[in-house]
Amino acid sequence: MEKSISRQIAEFALNLKYEDLPTEVVHEVKRYLYDSVGCAFGGYHTKDVNILRDIYSHMAGAQEATVIGFGDKIPAVNATLVNSLMVRALDFNDIYWKEDPSHPSDIIPAALAVGEMMNSSLKEIIVAIVLAYEFEQRMCLFAVPGVRERKWHHATLTQFVSPIVAGRLMNLSEDQLVNAIGISGSHNHTIGCPTAGKLTMMKNTVDPMAVQSGVFAALMAQKGFSGTEEVFEGKEGLMDCFLGWDVKNKQPLPIKMAGRDALSTLPDWTWDVDALVGGLGDSYKILECSMKAFPTEALTHTHITATLKAIIENNVLPEDIEEVEVTTIARACDILFDSHKYEPESRETADHSLPYCIARAILDRKITTQSFDDDKIHDPKLKDIIFKIKGIASLEFEKMFPAKQPSRVTVKTKKGENHTVYLEYPKGDPREPMTTEDIENKFNALSDPLLNSQRQKDIKDMIFDCENYGIHEFMKNLVV
Repeated sequence: MEKSISRQIAEFALNLKYEDLPTEVVHEVKRYLYDSVGCAFGGYHTKDVNILRDIYSHMAGAQEATVIGFGDKIPAVNATLVNSLMVRALDFNDIYWKEDPSHPSDIIPAALAVGEMMNSSLKEIIVAIVLAYEFEQRMCLFAVPGVRERKWHHATLTQFVSPIVAGRLMNLSEDQLVNAIGISGSHNHTIGCPTAGKLTMMKNTVDPMAVQSGVFAALMAQKGFSGTEEVFEGKEGLMDCFLGWDVKNKQPLPIKMAGRDALSTLPDWTWDVDALVGGLGDSYKILECSMKAFPTEALTHTHITATLKAIIENNVLPEDIEEVEVTTIARACDILFDSHKYEPESRETADHSLPYCIARAILDRKITTQSFDDDKIHDPKLKDIIFKIKGIASLEFEKMFPAKQPSRVTVKTKKGENHTVYLEYPKGDPREPMTTEDIENKFNALSDPLLNSQRQKDIKDMIFDCENYGIHEFMKNLVV
């Protein structure tokens, strides 16, 4: 290749203009910004958020950026981490899943914090958010199969994207932005254990930490710090270390490797460079992202929807159930049905447990943020249901993923009745998008403990008219 991958990315990122963006792309940014701010308000009371806020309040520092909701003014690099965790804390923010999964809105706080530090216009911040979605989602198509299948966490991808967002808003030169990508991409490779087995607060925090590191990398590059330009394709770069790449000839070298599950039908490990940097500006990936209708791991959504449909339409009560069979893709069985998921002890494990989510849906006939409160997790009635939930890995379904997210739920009753529901994608998927009314209902439910109805309306109106606000006024209006 004539130019390094990092340089191709930097050229596009620095040359993209607000005026280049189609109207529907700008509108979609506002929808995701609205959804993300709602998720941040939902994370306001969580323990993990407040631990980080306490640490940074004690550390103090330059008053560069606002902590959403709380109103603290702290260094932008620190506000990025707190605000990103607020968005992520309930696992209710957006989802994009192709070869890899990701939550592009984790990076929105980097755009807000750096934008506030730099006094950027909201139009510039919108461009930065477009870049966040563009490259985060393209990174999810880059490794084939994804780094998640190689037992690494998708924060490994985010480390390359956050410096692009921060660097654009900091007006870095092309060389400086290339350095920023190289700095961040050298030290944030994240192993898969935060989302495997018994989960902890790190499940929601590793990606925000990668976002924060990207902001710090941009600050370093601004001061003249150098980073590896060929951090993707060079010797012992990402592609060389993760295999499937001929570093000498700079071309894919597919290699046969086993997947995380015996049923997985994976192609040879390789890289799709064109998916990362080909056709930039022809269309925009944000239009392909999904929102979450449930505050749970993405692969649970179709199954939750199918379960609710089966029990509500057939008036099946918890005491009627003999067994529930959930047919899913192999990787969902691996992630969501291991032994820890049948006896969750924390919100983090529960919202990544398909047996728990299905059992809770059967008991309450809904799934909300309250479904993962301690009293729900330790509900004695739960054990009467959760061990009746059986996961079945399907090779057929694995072949359909990620183009579809198939689910077959069969609810078997003690009377011998079988109620089966088959679905191929959940609410919030681009093929069945959440309406603005859906997002408003979600935002209001998440922010009800903090905001009255007038404040909720004012924030919605501000976000959808954000170009006409200054960033400092915008952030001030997000303080409860």
